[in-house]
Amino acid sequence: MVLPVERHSAREEFNMTLEVLLTKSSFVLGSLWRLRKNIDGFKSENSDELATQASVGRRFQLIACLKSNFQNKEIIERVKVRLLEDDYICWFRFKELIYQASKIESWEPDFFTEEKIISRIPRVLSWTKDAKKMRNKYLWGGTLGPNFDCSGLVQSAFASSGIWIPRDASQQEKFCKNIGLDVDVLAGELKPGDLLFFGSSEKCTHVALHIENGFYIHSSGVTDGHNGIEIDGLFQPNPGKISSFYRSKFRSAGRVISCYQSENSKEV
Repeated sequence: MVLPVERHSAREEFNMTLEVLLTKSSFVLGSLWRLRKNIDGFKSENSDELATQASVGRRFQLIACLKSNFQNKEIIERVKVRLLEDDYICWFRFKELIYQASKIESWEPDFFTEEKIISRIPRVLSWTKDAKKMRNKYLWGGTLGPNFDCSGLVQSAFASSGIWIPRDASQQEKFCKNIGLDVDVLAGELKPGDLLFFGSSEKCTHVALHIENGFYIHSSGVTDGHNGIEIDGLFQPNPGKISSFYRSKFRSAGRVISCYQSENSKEV
């Protein structure tokens, strides 16, 4: 399940033909671009390990590149980018970007009030439940769907309603307003749309989206999980094996009360 593809009017389509598209000749470090296709982002310049995925319409800044020389012809193999909506750093294959990104001159993050975010929580939950209905499996780095990792599912759910939050579970935990650390006293505090964080005492490694009454939806892996999107409960009297496992790993609950504001927005 991917984020909605942006539609353009005939006038907008005409204007797009006048845009500067990303090629080797238009490549400039520090420049800003808007994706015209979905693309995979990798962990490093040489790794094929998926770090994240970026959907049509996402903005990014070129910050470095990996070049090679074949028969005295310089080739750009990969580019290091900063995704502007969440400051996430990853690497794109340059050949997948050629003519697939449009140059932009500036960008500023959206600002939503807490009340506006609360009003969109039903849409966030509906989107996530729809994602569960599709055939899926856990994918490390997945944010486009139908296959997601835990934080990719949560970030994409909020982004589907225009609310950008950080990419990784540990970042999301720090970003949210803390609701509580003790699972035994949370029952009366949790609201739909709150985030539940799991892991060790040292680090958050998993995140889920609270639906209601302690039930949450999340994308979990093969080991100790469902290998995909499923619903589990935090307060069930007779929890199953997976619910019990995650309850034992509970760290905190948090609430999204603002959109992520890029630390670098003033620079671009």
